[in-house]
Amino acid sequence: MTKKDAMTRRSFMFSGATALGVAMAMPAIVPSTAFGASAPSNRITMGMIGMGGQMGGHFRTMLGRSDVQVLAVCDVDRKKREGAKNQTDSAYAQAIASGTYKGCDAYLEYERICQRPDIDSVIICTPDHWHAAISLAAIQTGKDVYCEKPMTLTIHEGRLVSNACKQYGAIYQVGSQQRSEWAFRTACEIVRNGWIGKIKTCYASLGQFAPPATLPEQPIPEGFDYDRWLGPTPWYPYNFRRVEGNYGGGWRCFWEYGSRKNGDWGAHHFDIIQWALGMDDSGPVKFIPKGWDGTRYQTHVYADGTTVLRDHPTDNLANPGNGMIEFIGDTGKVFVSRNGMLDTVPAELARKPLGPNDIHLYESRDHLGNWIDCIRSRKQPICAAEIGHRTATICQLSGIAERLGRPIDWDPNNEQILNDPEAARWYDRPRRAPYVLS
Repeated sequence: MTKKDAMTRRSFMFSGATALGVAMAMPAIVPSTAFGASAPSNRITMGMIGMGGQMGGHFRTMLGRSDVQVLAVCDVDRKKREGAKNQTDSAYAQAIASGTYKGCDAYLEYERICQRPDIDSVIICTPDHWHAAISLAAIQTGKDVYCEKPMTLTIHEGRLVSNACKQYGAIYQVGSQQRSEWAFRTACEIVRNGWIGKIKTCYASLGQFAPPATLPEQPIPEGFDYDRWLGPTPWYPYNFRRVEGNYGGGWRCFWEYGSRKNGDWGAHHFDIIQWALGMDDSGPVKFIPKGWDGTRYQTHVYADGTTVLRDHPTDNLANPGNGMIEFIGDTGKVFVSRNGMLDTVPAELARKPLGPNDIHLYESRDHLGNWIDCIRSRKQPICAAEIGHRTATICQLSGIAERLGRPIDWDPNNEQILNDPEAARWYDRPRRAPYVLS
């Protein structure tokens, strides 16, 4: 049995005389925590990489799970990584006192987490331009990965990560957590089962960022490794607004680090549309930027003619505030948003139960929990790497079309931009030395 075949990567495997010897040496009474998923030997050990705002909820969740143990944290900001280390040690204070836990390590370099054989898994919450390098390093050293959306910065990176997961057998979950929400799954099941007929148009509400700004240089804060934050992207003078994630969009405003709103909310909503249309292993064939030849809204089109419009102000009859995502079929409509909002036309479809012969989609009620469960079972999670790659590709191609100001034809089977050599160069991006992919 290989490490990957085990129920968890830290499970005991007893056999023959070894097992008998251990059993004879055991005391007559042992604490219940010595057995089961929360036993020290069965806990999934974890490293947390990128300790900014998005990591906050994931970090607290993992510290609160008895079947997980955080062993290391990593960030380019010394204050963030030291703060996370102290928070971890505080959460495990009783275990530290008893000698069963040796404390949390805090690293500047993610490589040090990936090189540790005692760490089973990592959560990655860095900006998009670091997702691929960290994912590949973790996968290649036998770790399972939870990576925030969008999965990668470029199409090429996404293909590398997805292929690596297949090669190494990694359990990889992309943080498109709407797949683990009831309303979005139900909306997709309504569409997939044909209850509103053939889908003609989908609307996705992404919102807007201000244009990328030219920022004045500011002093780099002490303890912040700005060169490593930039990583493979072009060098620009440091400015607080460039590196922070919650300051009017922060780094997400800049093309160097992502695909702006397409890589922000698009990574969520385009993912749900892919799921609803049964296109998790494929994608659209044409991407049209707003403004091209009178086009009022950013658009992408599937081979069967299904059209996705971004930020279209529809006449939503069921929800005056409009749904984050809307599916318009030839016999009905579906409107879905977060916080459990689901409306349909006809209204009764929202609560219509699925029959035994209907399509039942993958059900997950807890996105992080689904990943943990799959680490143990070695089954694929609800948003595995290939799914995340296909959604990220839509985000990236939408951004390329916007930047070039013209439509792009895409072959989703061969993953090629057609008849446009300039656009095809954006399949990947140059990487600043020494931050190359290995």
